[in-house]
Parts: sequence; structure tokens; C-alpha cells
Amino acid sequence: MITAGIDLGWKHTRVVLLEDGNKILVKKYIPTTFKLEEDAERLYNDALNDVGIKATDVNYIVATGAGRYRLKFRNANVTELTAGALGAKFLFPNTRTVIDIGTTQTRVMKIDDKGKVIKFMTNDRCAAGAGAFLERVALYTQVNLPDLGNIALQSKNPVTISTVCSVLAETEIINLLTLNTPLEDILMGAVNSIVGRVMPLIRVVGIQPEITLIGGTVLNPALIKSLSNNLKASINATIDTFYAGAIGAAFLGYKRLMKVKGG
Repeated sequence: MITAGIDLGWKHTRVVLLEDGNKILVKKYIPTTFKLEEDAERLYNDALNDVGIKATDVNYIVATGAGRYRLKFRNANVTELTAGALGAKFLFPNTRTVIDIGTTQTRVMKIDDKGKVIKFMTNDRCAAGAGAFLERVALYTQVNLPDLGNIALQSKNPVTISTVCSVLAETEIINLLTLNTPLEDILMGAVNSIVGRVMPLIRVVGIQPEITLIGGTVLNPALIKSLSNNLKASINATIDTFYAGAIGAAFLGYKRLMKVKGG
């Protein structure tokens, strides 16, 4: 039994194919463009070709992410909260807290032993766009975004940057650049600023191990380190948790099929 999860996010589009609800056959991603539906379909077909599967062999397709309603060939769609929680639980069965620092929104979830969300918080408008904030920081500092985290890890004296408002934080960064502040200290300060905005959400939801970080920021080692230091706890963050939303969507498809079959 093969199910597909397609996560149409603001920054990335991801596809995962799952066999019998427990084996990941393939996972792929591309940057999201304005051709959302075309890109998703092309990526899906590429994933099928990679493992030699025909479209007719896929039993169920679940879409998630901001663009989930635009995927015409889906069987169902599910919110980012539900998909992310199920994906985190799939990858790390003992997960009870899920943190998703996305491009336009940050979510903190507490989940039960079945991966159901029992409490969650999202950021307000002023603090929105954690991932987008790092993109602008990379632009201002002329650093490639994939390199930002590794450069930030070299910091010895991270600067303090506003954790209240992203607009103020960006102004502070520009001022620091004019003062010839070491680049690594600015970048680590920016990462700490994002984590500072996440912490109030975590305090409201409450933290319970295991903690799993999902989404694009799992590719930023400095953010993982800062978050772990603030929480004084280890964090599950791997390349697979980058695909947690798509994995959770595919797993939900499997659960629905099993329910129909009476399994």
C-alpha cells in the first residue's frame, strides 16, 4: 500500500512516498515558486520515477501546507499542525513537543502518544516570518542562506538583537554592519533573536520531552544549538524532520485507508 504526502509550503515544496505506513520510499523537495501546482505535480512525478512507481500504484494522496487547496489531484488535505505532529511522531515515536519555525509562521505543539495535537500556540503578526527574517539577514550581510548557520557557530560574542519586533531587529542589524561588528556575532545574534521569539510560545504550551524540531530551520545548526541551550534539553533535528509535514500527510493517508479497510 503506497501513500503520498505533498507539502506545498511558502518556501519549499516537498513530496514523500510511504509504503505500508512505515517505510519511506523516497523524499524530494524543490523551492516553491508562483507555479505552485505545476511544480508540485512535476516533483511528484519525479518521485514516482525515482522508485519506479506508476501514478496508478499510489493508493492515496494527502496535501498539506499553505498551498494544499491548490493541489487538484489530492484525495484529501490536512493542516500543517496535524501533518507536522504526525510526521514528528513517525520519525521520533517518543516526541511530545513539536517546534516548527516556518517561513511565515512559528508553531509550538504539545502532542499525545498517538501524535494528536492537544495544545498549540502560533506567533503573532509582529513576530511573524522567522524563516523570512533569516533570509533578509542573509541578504543584508551578503551571506548564502545555507551557510548562515555554520558561520554563526563561529561567534564568540553574539550581539543582542531585538526579540520583540522583526522590523526593529533588521534595523539593528543594519546599524551593526555599519559599525563593522564581526559578521559571525551579528548572525548568531539574529539566530538568538528568533529563538527569543519562540520561547514565549514554548512557555505557554509547556515543554515535555522528547522535543522535535521540524521544517526548514533544521538545516541551520546555529539555531538548533541556540534552541537547545535555551531549553536546556536535547532536540531531535535531522534531514528527515525537514520533511515531517509531507511524512505526516502520507502517514495520515495510510491511516485513512486502513480505517476504510477496517484495519
